[in-house]
Amino acid sequence: MKVEVEVISNEIIKPSSPTPEHLGHYELSFIDQLSPKTYNPLVLFYDLDIDHQDESSINEISNKIKKSLSEVLTLYYPLAGRVEKDRYVYCNDEGVSYSVALVNSTCHLSDVIQNPLPSELCNFLPFELHELTEFALGVQLNIFQHGGIAVGLCVSHQLADALSCIIFVKTWVAVARGEADRVARPEFVSAKLFPSLDDPKFDPNVSITKKAVSKRFVFEASTIEAIRSKYEEKASWEDKKRPSRVEALSAFIWSRFAASTSDEHSSESEKVYLLNHPVNIRPKLDPPLPEHSFGNLYRCGYSMFPSSALTTCSSEEKGYEVVRQIREGIKKVDMDFLKMVQQGRDVQLEFIMEYAKDLIMKGGQLVSLSFTSLCRFPLYDADFGWGKPRWVSSAALTFNNVVAFMDTKTGNGIEAYIALKEEHMTKLETDEEFLKAVSPVGC
Repeated sequence: MKVEVEVISNEIIKPSSPTPEHLGHYELSFIDQLSPKTYNPLVLFYDLDIDHQDESSINEISNKIKKSLSEVLTLYYPLAGRVEKDRYVYCNDEGVSYSVALVNSTCHLSDVIQNPLPSELCNFLPFELHELTEFALGVQLNIFQHGGIAVGLCVSHQLADALSCIIFVKTWVAVARGEADRVARPEFVSAKLFPSLDDPKFDPNVSITKKAVSKRFVFEASTIEAIRSKYEEKASWEDKKRPSRVEALSAFIWSRFAASTSDEHSSESEKVYLLNHPVNIRPKLDPPLPEHSFGNLYRCGYSMFPSSALTTCSSEEKGYEVVRQIREGIKKVDMDFLKMVQQGRDVQLEFIMEYAKDLIMKGGQLVSLSFTSLCRFPLYDADFGWGKPRWVSSAALTFNNVVAFMDTKTGNGIEAYIALKEEHMTKLETDEEFLKAVSPVGC
């Protein structure tokens, strides 16, 4: 089902109260500088019995969104400002983008949920994801002509990581329900902990592409549990902790990705795989930061291994070895490492960049696969006052070789949004082992 929307109104929403003068200058952090200048997407779908021709009902919904958005921006005032020189936000209350759109009459909300395509989900968003506009935040209210709405958000990754986006939504819906006094106020300390640099010596946009093919795959809880158990059987790591859902699924998807790229280069050239898992550093800092600390407060755990090291392993052995490597990489995101980041050096990133250059000069190849997880985040608690979402989605991803995990609404299943080059996606979608693990159901 092709999704088309017609924007029927567009306006700017400003904070309900002016930002105090002493808060008018919001410094970006070093980690903000290392984060891609793209938008983080989120689409919230709600079952509402409304008639698209009933202007009063639409206006009531729209006004509630606008009023609560205006109020929550007084707390998240940097989102209503403008970035200057990639170093700070001028918190001038110029506002955020808000639009209302009608979804084409042949498209029902149930159609989208039963057979979602990430590229089509982008139509519910106010901006293209690949390049930032002047706005740090955009919201689009989409009205289905046969009932139901979708609220699409774009939040600048230059200002906020995934957890910041989700806590923002959590606060926003609480404000809409009249429960603003029950939520914690955001804290803005990232620039004090990680001061910005004149030259961060890394271009976070170098890998952004519009050519990635994004698809969504659902893994049921029973399938994930079977993968966890299979990898656990031959585990030899010291802590004896069984693989988590995300660890196990990361290792499995990597194994099928590796199979889809295995015949690209001759066996004589060395191929090294790099797995990348963003790590929330709020609880790792000393003292720890609360979850409502706003900004980009993550660093990546890297695991790296040559393909030759796993050629003689069984699939189970490969799985638990990859899980072990993932854990080792995440463990390295500790306070000693973060102290270096506070001094303006991501030594792990520096090492990988130098290693990749040296490997390429020797005729080898570094093949990366990045994972990010929104699992266990309270996405389905986003109730504006008209009920919890029927479904929460991401959209098309902005990089090649990226996997984004989100919980299914019920159970412990996981939705995996995967972005690959077209030829790699074609191979993945014909991989028998991968297809056996993927659920045929939409949600």
